[in-house]
Amino acid sequence: MAMELNLGGRVRMKKPHPCGGSIFVLTRVGMDVKLRCETCGHEVELPRAKAERAIRSILKEEET
Repeated sequence: MAMELNLGGRVRMKKPHPCGGSIFVLTRVGMDVKLRCETCGHEVELPRAKAERAIRSILKEEET
């Protein structure tokens, strides 16, 4: 079953980015997923299957 990923959604990753941030914003969703680090702004593009394994949780709007 595929994970429900929405454009503009925020996710917490299992491993933090080298800058120390672990929260990313989804900027592209499809066969590939593009994530932008909220801390430093660096963008990473991953295949969807690899991204779904790396995501710990999907954050709701009230979790800032």
